[in-house]
Amino acid sequence: MTSLNETPRGERLHIGIFGRRNAGKSSLLNAITGQDLAVVSPVKGTTTDPVFKAMELLPLGPVVLIDTPGIDDVGELGELRIQKTKDILRKTDIALLVVDAENGLGAADKALIKLFKKSGVHYLTVYNAAAPSAHNKPDGIWVNAQTSENVSVLKEKLAQIGKANTTERQLVADLLSPGDVVVLVVPIDSAAPKGRLILPQQQVIRDVLDAKGLPILTQTDGLTDTLNKLVSPPKMVITDSQVFRQAAEQTPQDIALTSFSILMARYKGILAEAVRGAHAIDTIQDGDAILISEGCTHHRQCEDIGTVKLPRWIETHTKTKPVYTFTSGGEFPEGVRPYKLIIHCGGCMLNSREMHYRQRIALEAGVPMTNFGVAISHMQGILARCVAGLGVM
Repeated sequence: MTSLNETPRGERLHIGIFGRRNAGKSSLLNAITGQDLAVVSPVKGTTTDPVFKAMELLPLGPVVLIDTPGIDDVGELGELRIQKTKDILRKTDIALLVVDAENGLGAADKALIKLFKKSGVHYLTVYNAAAPSAHNKPDGIWVNAQTSENVSVLKEKLAQIGKANTTERQLVADLLSPGDVVVLVVPIDSAAPKGRLILPQQQVIRDVLDAKGLPILTQTDGLTDTLNKLVSPPKMVITDSQVFRQAAEQTPQDIALTSFSILMARYKGILAEAVRGAHAIDTIQDGDAILISEGCTHHRQCEDIGTVKLPRWIETHTKTKPVYTFTSGGEFPEGVRPYKLIIHCGGCMLNSREMHYRQRIALEAGVPMTNFGVAISHMQGILARCVAGLGVM
């Protein structure tokens, strides 16, 4: 659970550090952060698992730096580490290819560059040496990872790349005008620690405030009373998807209604496909395989939405008994063809690149993919209402 004062990982630019063993990847991570985060050793293969560091990288802003195992690792374990390194590309916004300047670009480095280009990842070649080298070509930059020399120049270059390739996104602010009232239906989630709201709720509140709107929070059983106390109707009601039915019954038809999860799908750029994917629920048969995936890990409650409530709603709606697979956190299978349907959470803890990767995997396999809020609203017969004005129907 993210603190109210922290930028969520899903909102941070992800910078992956790639290269061969002993090229200086871990030394560069330490130089950029100014901390001894990664173990540095002349022994090849010291980094065995990706190392993540969330930080404020001036002048760029909030980022996640990821140190990866060497792409030229060997042996059975080495193959597993290489796969982990490739998996990091799914969430990488900018890749740093660290090259030992004395040896120059090798076959493994060139293979990585092809992989960056195929994945559409912006990359920068970093030539690591004790002093400026003849290998420091115009397409790259020289640093001394041991002494941090020229690292400040690298940070400036990262900022330029990041700002040039970052699209400003909004959850709901672009739908509002200053002074608009937005009622947020916020049932106290048992999975959220005492004193906290879940992340999508925090983010929507901030977005409403950024639009100079007025957010009013209420719980499910207080929605009617809240609406009655307002001098004029609110611009919209945004609800937790788990109480969609109750919120819809209490919200007049002339007031826009949607959910935190649906807004998150819009924010991540996957709403149109999620709406199309929701209709596949109606075709589910007994024994069909359904993948229910969540982007974070949390302690499962007895009425957990992903593993308990969604299957119950699906079976009630379709009058069938599908077979479910549940994944969470970084888990997401590359082979999704066996599934009839994928239902994903809002993805608040995943960055847009990771969400688009997962959607692309589904599209390439011909498997419909939707998200929690879209699926629930479809099964309750209010999907068209809940996405009206969001640019998809």
